[in-house]
Amino acid sequence: MRVLGIDPGSRLTGFGVVDISAGNLAYVASGVVKAPTDVLPQRLKVIYDGVYEVIETHQPDIIVVEKVFIARNAQSALILGHARGAAICAGVNQGLPVSEYTALQIKQAVVGRGHAAKEQVQHMVQILLKLAAPPQEDAADALACAICYIHSTQGGAQRLDQAARALKVVRS
Repeated sequence: MRVLGIDPGSRLTGFGVVDISAGNLAYVASGVVKAPTDVLPQRLKVIYDGVYEVIETHQPDIIVVEKVFIARNAQSALILGHARGAAICAGVNQGLPVSEYTALQIKQAVVGRGHAAKEQVQHMVQILLKLAAPPQEDAADALACAICYIHSTQGGAQRLDQAARALKVVRS
């Protein structure tokens, strides 16, 4: 199964593609769709087109999007909701099912703590996917979305325990 995780943002939308096969996670791709600082409709088009292109290129089986749960103010929350909508529409228009998780659920699934720092998420994504370096922050959050889905649907608690043990060995 191939999972596309999306960390929506009105300026930077992270994406991460992860495969799961025989219980093993495999990194496929990640990056950021950068929207211009133009007017909102133009930014939404860039997000939609960027996510659409990622889907066309990597052919995921599902798209997983981080839910908006808090923002600095109501206007920011509305704009972020629009960005989420653009990303979701890109997936739905290509016939993909959509799953959603809160940041708390994603961090809990990847780090083991719902209130983990962004650096902890980056570090665990690096370990879980056996990457040479931590991914860029938005891409790491998107990869974490994909990993959260896999862990929650594929009995991933055991893999998280294994990763936590591996992290202790690395830090020793």
